[in-house]
Amino acid sequence: MDETSFLAGYDPRKYAAVAVTVDVVALTIRDGRLCVLLVERGAQPFAGRRALPGGFVKDEPLGAAALRELAEETGLTPGAGELDRVHLEQLGSYGDPGRDPRMRVVSVAYLAFAPSLPEPTAGSDAARAYWVPVDEAKDLAFDHDTILADALERARGKLEYTPLATAFTGPEFTIGELRQVYAAVWGEDLHAGNFHRKVLSVPGFVESTGTTTARGGDRGGPKAKLYRAGDARLLHPALLRPVRDDRVG
Repeated sequence: MDETSFLAGYDPRKYAAVAVTVDVVALTIRDGRLCVLLVERGAQPFAGRRALPGGFVKDEPLGAAALRELAEETGLTPGAGELDRVHLEQLGSYGDPGRDPRMRVVSVAYLAFAPSLPEPTAGSDAARAYWVPVDEAKDLAFDHDTILADALERARGKLEYTPLATAFTGPEFTIGELRQVYAAVWGEDLHAGNFHRKVLSVPGFVESTGTTTARGGDRGGPKAKLYRAGDARLLHPALLRPVRDDRVG
């Protein structure tokens, strides 16, 4: 039986309907804190609850749907180059039968990073949109608490062995600014001297621009050297997260 004959006798109504959505965990650093983009849902289900931005997939690739949803909530213009500075990667799929009260909905979640993203503008299905520090983003609609937790672990882990931290900076940055990214994402204070030494010991992580900042630091110190992202795709040796010792006594 050829494909045409098979499709002529195929009845999709024999199978339960399943919808596909995308959810986007968009992270940026604002005032030294790692923040996530949240929306306040304007309609049921979960009207009035905070949630990750997302929506149903249209006649489009999954990645395009994620970028469309991100653009809708941030005000960035698709196709105008504004989204080129956003790092986007697929996080995972979430399909527990009870995650959405409307019907069986499978969501493909995406993780997005970018520096200095603008103030959000709520899309058509949201009452409000705003940046929230990740440690204050709780009690979200659907299973978005789980998705956010998975995204944070992915982001924190990738900073150890990839140069992803440079996606949070501008094209040129100081080692101090890069350290602030690691501190915000990991939620850890990092020793400036040790961090500087470790970064410069990783081949291809950063490269010098040959220039310095226009002025010294806030304390009147010397001008800082400026760097740009290097060509490394993996960090070797890795920059490992500090090990917390929560033991008492």
